[in-house]
Amino acid sequence: MDWDGFVAHHPAGHLLQTAGWAALKARFGWDSQLVTQEYGGELTAGAQVLYRFTPGRLFCVAYVPKGPVVDWERTGRARSVLQEVVTQARKRRAIFLRIEPGLLEEEVPTLSALMHEAGFWPVDRAIQPRRTILLDISGSEEEILARMKQKTRYNIRLAGRKGVKVRQGGPDEVSVFCSLAEATGERNRFGVHSPAYYQAAYALFAPNDQVGLLLAEFEGTPLAALMVFALGKTAWYLYGASGDEERRRMPAYLLQWEAIRWARARGCTQYDLWGVPDEDEETLEAEFAGRSDGLWGVYRFKRGFGGCLVRSAGAFDRVFNRPLYWLYRRVGESAYQGV
Repeated sequence: MDWDGFVAHHPAGHLLQTAGWAALKARFGWDSQLVTQEYGGELTAGAQVLYRFTPGRLFCVAYVPKGPVVDWERTGRARSVLQEVVTQARKRRAIFLRIEPGLLEEEVPTLSALMHEAGFWPVDRAIQPRRTILLDISGSEEEILARMKQKTRYNIRLAGRKGVKVRQGGPDEVSVFCSLAEATGERNRFGVHSPAYYQAAYALFAPNDQVGLLLAEFEGTPLAALMVFALGKTAWYLYGASGDEERRRMPAYLLQWEAIRWARARGCTQYDLWGVPDEDEETLEAEFAGRSDGLWGVYRFKRGFGGCLVRSAGAFDRVFNRPLYWLYRRVGESAYQGV
C-alpha cells in the first residue's frame, strides 16, 4: 500500500499528512520528508515532516501537522516513530520540532506522558485550529438535516427558493473563489492565502477527486464559494468565501449543504467544519450572539449545522536550540498560519 492509501485507511490518518499536502507546502517554501516504519513488509506507522529553512539553510523549523499516523495506543510503535522523526529533524539542524497529533484531547489519556518521555513539551499555541465542529453525515439526508438547528434548515431551503444555484467549478474558476476570498478577508479582517496557493491546492488534489470547488450563484453572479477536501471517511471544509452582494439570499447555507452532499457522494461519513474559537461550549453559546471578532462570526454560522464541538490534543515542541527557539517564539511564530 502506498503512503496516501495507508493514511486514508488508518484511523489516525489526516489530509495534512498526505503526499499531496506536502507537495502543496513544497510550492510555498517548505521541504518535506516522509518517515515510515514497516513490520513484516507492511507499513505500520509514519509521518510526513515539513521543514522551513532559514536564509542560507543553516537551520530550520520542523513540523508534523496532524501526525504521526500511528496507533497511539501501541506505545512501542508510537515511541519508535517519534524517535525517528526526532533523529531526522536533528540531522537537518532543526531549531525545534513541533508535532500536532491528529487526536482529540480525550482520545489517548497517556499522550502527554508519551510525548514528555520523548522530550516534548506542550505549547500554548498550535498552528492549526485547536477546536472544531465535527458533523456526522451518515444516514439519510433527512436525518442529517434533522440534526441541524431549525434556522439553518430554513436558510438552506430559503436560498433555494430565492433562486440560489450551487454548481461544481473547474480549474479555470479558482480565480472566482480567490476574488470572493479577498472580499471575505477584508470584511472579516482575517488573512487569506494568495491566489497561487488556492490554485495549487486545487490542482494537486483534483486529479484524485479529493477536492471540490463549489460555487453558489444567483442569476449567474457568484455570491459564495468553498473548497472541500475528502480522504477516506472524512471531509474537511478548509476554505470558504463570500461576497457582499445578495447576502439576504443565504447562499452560504445552501453552499455548505451541497458540500456535505459532495462529501457523502465520495463515501465520507464525517465532515470537519475546521476551526471555531478555542473556548468551551458554555462560553461559545453565551457570547456568540454579541461577538464578531476572530472566528466568532464563523462559529455563529457553523453551529447551526449541528455536530459535536471537539478540541484537539494541541501542539508539542521538542527544542534543539534554545536561544533560537526563544527568538522564534518572540518574533517568528506569527509568520506561520494554519491550512
